[in-house]
Amino acid sequence: MAEIAESPSTTEHPLGTVGASRSKASSSALRESDVDPKTMRTTTPGLKRLFLTFSVLLSFLLGFPFLWKTVEIYRSPLPFGDMDALSKQIESSPLQFPCHFQSVFLNFDSRSSGGILDPRELRSSILSEMTKLTSQTLERQCGSCGENFTLSVVVDSGDRACRQSDERHGNGLTPNCSYKCGALGALNLGDGEAVDEALRSALDESCSDYGGKLYTVVVVNGDGAGEGPKALVGKHRHGWISGRELDAEAMIGRMAEMFVKIFMNGGREDGAIHGEFMPVGADGRVVLSFSLLNANPDDWFYDWDFQKLDDTLLNPVIEALKPIANISVESQVLYHTPKSSFSYWDESLGSYIFSTKDLPFFVNSNEWHLDTSVAAGGRTKILQFVVYVPSANECPLSLQLPSGEISKTNGFISPMWGGVMVWNPQSCIKYSGSGPPARLLMHPDDLHRIFEVLMGQLRQLFGLKSDSIYVGAADVLSRQHTCFNLHSSGTTLGSLSRLVQSLPRMIIKDEIGKQVKFSLEAAQLAQTNASVGLYEASAASSRQARSLAEDAFFHPSIMSVSYFSFEHCFAVYSPFFLPVSLHVLLAALREWRRYKQEKAKYVRWKVKQVKAA
Repeated sequence: MAEIAESPSTTEHPLGTVGASRSKASSSALRESDVDPKTMRTTTPGLKRLFLTFSVLLSFLLGFPFLWKTVEIYRSPLPFGDMDALSKQIESSPLQFPCHFQSVFLNFDSRSSGGILDPRELRSSILSEMTKLTSQTLERQCGSCGENFTLSVVVDSGDRACRQSDERHGNGLTPNCSYKCGALGALNLGDGEAVDEALRSALDESCSDYGGKLYTVVVVNGDGAGEGPKALVGKHRHGWISGRELDAEAMIGRMAEMFVKIFMNGGREDGAIHGEFMPVGADGRVVLSFSLLNANPDDWFYDWDFQKLDDTLLNPVIEALKPIANISVESQVLYHTPKSSFSYWDESLGSYIFSTKDLPFFVNSNEWHLDTSVAAGGRTKILQFVVYVPSANECPLSLQLPSGEISKTNGFISPMWGGVMVWNPQSCIKYSGSGPPARLLMHPDDLHRIFEVLMGQLRQLFGLKSDSIYVGAADVLSRQHTCFNLHSSGTTLGSLSRLVQSLPRMIIKDEIGKQVKFSLEAAQLAQTNASVGLYEASAASSRQARSLAEDAFFHPSIMSVSYFSFEHCFAVYSPFFLPVSLHVLLAALREWRRYKQEKAKYVRWKVKQVKAA
């Protein structure tokens, strides 16, 4: 590019003699042959090349923010500190629930150790036994009471005022509930259901300040109580020990066992609460799918009146499990559904036999089209309950236990899947093998017995005993579910926090931020409710916390896009912009350096010219 220089200007004098005299002076002072073009120049260096070069560089610099804006990733701000704090808190400080117990000694008007029964001494003895039992388990196990429980003892002699001791123990507070002296009166101990209802009416379980969680054990001493002591647990939050001429001191151990093993641990031998296999979906929903399977409808095919069972047997169980999960029920009848395992005829038992070794192969996944639910969606859990009607060529069909005995229920469960029961109709004994298949309706009595077994399987799947469900066990289940949900939500939010921070270019929408916020609030509410003994409320809040945490972690905007690091993006865009940008930058630096050199040459010439003059 040719150098564009500014030529020195000369002003013409009207007489034409001033400019000429100055040129002659300059020429005489410094001749052109004396100027070295490598070190000096006689003209001012031009700015056009410098201006054009820096204009191109400036356009690149101004365009960089627009380019950065086009590849910017939107990230809703997340409370990473609160998310990590919740995860660490649940791991380091297991959740403890308050438990409130009450002991009632009824009709103990005899003297013990030379004096009237002292409630304070009885309470001290019961606490000592309870401490021994709880020390055998992990006191800090999540979901247990630990030392956060209260105990009050009441001695109702019947003919005098009640004596009560209700001091606090551990970190718990004494519930604002008092036993009504003489409220029990005469109990008909021969009728267990009558005693259960009488205790429910007489005992005050509605402790408004503590969510109604007062567990009571009544020791009844009377002539009609039988010879030996007998301990029973009612359907509600109470139990009783009855007998003739009982020794109050001797009943302390049994009472402590009922408090710890039944009301604290839900009837389990160990105090640990395992919620990892709780059959509840991540969204807090469960679908109970009941299927009646006719193996070979050419022999017979049965139908059932499911609606009546739904109203009489299912609704009470669903209502008891309502704080834990949102349960829906559906049913279906299927045909041509043979089992996968084989059976053999046992002449001594008079039945076809399949053993426990055959259970993994009993369910025929190819022929049993059970997953036809329209109510389940997303992460909803489906529990399958199957009533299998065998064909005529293997009826009756019985399950043989490892001990050699025939199973009384003729069914089995599969954890996290459901349960199966084999029902042998009476017609299989009379079947002649000829004639068209009969369409039959299950007798209500048979259907009632079948669903008693299925309900027992449902209780087992939820970690309860199969024989009965009572309020105390439901309370333990609520504590178990609350603990598991809080642990799951804390783990999920902690994983989400680490994931988002490790991927700076991950898209975080506002919906995810709201879900995380509401999940943290629900988890905090569940902990608050648990601290005051609101089991159902804490279970419901923990279920919501887990559901929102799962929704945030598995949000479609996160799962549907692949995220790359900044280094990857640089590697993708650098082949397009780096070569050109580098050339423009180098050209600007080179032009700036050339301009400075040319400017120095001109200054050097000016100095030399002044010295020559």
